[in-house]
Amino acid sequence: MKKPQLYLLHFAGGSIYSFEFLKPYLPEFEFIPLELPGRGKRIRENFIRDLDLAAMDIYRQVEKNLKGQRFLLYGHSMGSTLALKVAGLLEKRKASPLSIIVSGNAGPGVYDPKKRYLMDNTAFKAELRLIGGMPEEVLQNEELLDFFEPLLKADFEIVEKEAFPIIPPITAPIYAIMGTEEEHTSQIENWSNYTSSDFEYELLEGNHFFIYKYPAQLADIIKSRYEKYIALTPPAQ
Repeated sequence: MKKPQLYLLHFAGGSIYSFEFLKPYLPEFEFIPLELPGRGKRIRENFIRDLDLAAMDIYRQVEKNLKGQRFLLYGHSMGSTLALKVAGLLEKRKASPLSIIVSGNAGPGVYDPKKRYLMDNTAFKAELRLIGGMPEEVLQNEELLDFFEPLLKADFEIVEKEAFPIIPPITAPIYAIMGTEEEHTSQIENWSNYTSSDFEYELLEGNHFFIYKYPAQLADIIKSRYEKYIALTPPAQ
């Protein structure tokens, strides 16, 4: 029997390796991390700097891997916005995920005036320290930072260029998770505007990269989403 699929969409500066911490906790899933160009196995490809183009890139990767079994999408930060866009594209071809799980993001339309992709080196470095997730040895090493900065800024441009992107609601349920110390945690219920189905949310203690503290709990959320909605969904014909 085929395993259900779990597609994982990374945060700004991430790659297919960003979710390795979760893999041991989800052996019952076909674990499929995806990545945008310019990193990891796609290091020789040009960056994408546009939300629609990034979503289409991820959509094509998902479409290529679909094998008829049920699937979930999980995205963190930038990956959350992409998960919403990709779910909408998949629904148009009648291949809806059972649910999407989003973390580290209060959803489209929550205004953040920061344009990190336009910041100078000093301001950008300070912002990376504030967000967390970037090792201090990288921030202190100009050569390493020069390598990562174009990638990070390209990814930030994807989600920051449009202050209020128009993204239609999806029919799949949404489960949102944020860290208690994140800037827009109080607006997490904004995600309810982007589904015509169930919406639930949860707050976990920590900053923007709280996910690395809770692999077992995140895995339990993912498994519970699958178990809940597979029981409510008739088998494919």
